[in-house]
Amino acid sequence: MAGVPPVGEVLPFQPAIYTLDLLLPLVELGQEGSYAPTGMMQWSVVALIGTGWLMATTVAAGAARVLRRN
Repeated sequence: MAGVPPVGEVLPFQPAIYTLDLLLPLVELGQEGSYAPTGMMQWSVVALIGTGWLMATTVAAGAARVLRRN
């Protein structure tokens, strides 16, 4: 069973978790800070982060509308 690596040790790259780490703006899964994308991947990272914030804003606006009293 794999545990949490010691401080300073790099986690193995997990593409799915890395993508979730970029998409979920308020959750830190530890992948984003461990890897530095280069080339076109940098633009993909920016797009994923922007999409995550857009989704979070949309969910918050929808929740506010549902919870608002008439």
